[in-house]
Amino acid sequence: MNHLKHVAIIMDGNGRWGLKKKKSRNFGHEKGIEVVQKIIETSIEENIKYLTLYAFSTENWKRPIKEINFLMNLLSSYFDNNIQKLVEKKIKIKVIGNINKFPKFVKKKLILVQKKTKQNKLIQVNLALNYGFKDEIIRSFKIINKKSLKVNKINIKKNLYTKNITDPEILIRTGGTNRLSNFLLWQIAYSEIFFVKKLWPDFNKKDFKFIINQYKKINRKFGAI
Repeated sequence: MNHLKHVAIIMDGNGRWGLKKKKSRNFGHEKGIEVVQKIIETSIEENIKYLTLYAFSTENWKRPIKEINFLMNLLSSYFDNNIQKLVEKKIKIKVIGNINKFPKFVKKKLILVQKKTKQNKLIQVNLALNYGFKDEIIRSFKIINKKSLKVNKINIKKNLYTKNITDPEILIRTGGTNRLSNFLLWQIAYSEIFFVKKLWPDFNKKDFKFIINQYKKINRKFGAI
């Protein structure tokens, strides 16, 4: 049976779900947050140590400004309402990506929640915010060059946002789209990939556990026979 330490998820379909319900895209984003909480709880039940969520990509800045502003406020209010719960539940929050482009009030909250939860060890939830792998790999090479290090696999990995994190064994993408969208392309080299037709707000604990059980049955050879 395969051991599972790290799950990465592309949470696609919030906006489409909101429109499907004859409401707004933002309504879908609000519902998506509720699913995030359920998936974190299930990850803890399954003894998963790392959960990486693709929350806002480097390409998402192309969206309408009203939607971007809503997402920024949603992120900020979530931590306003839940930071103490995260501390009490021993959930560590780690941001991967360049948050310097975010509004100051959001950046301040993200720095605070990381500081407050730094010592928590039950599970580490990595939020990919203003994240794109192409930017991440360029960043890694710049650090290598600055430190005059050799360009090799070890040094590249050491200078990724995920440098101290085991690579994901599973990548899940909801929303019915079969692509990786510039997400963790180095880290998922040997991940088992599950594309799910359901939109993110419809994804549930049962779906998540089904994927975990499917993963455990896979014969993972890593190039061997």
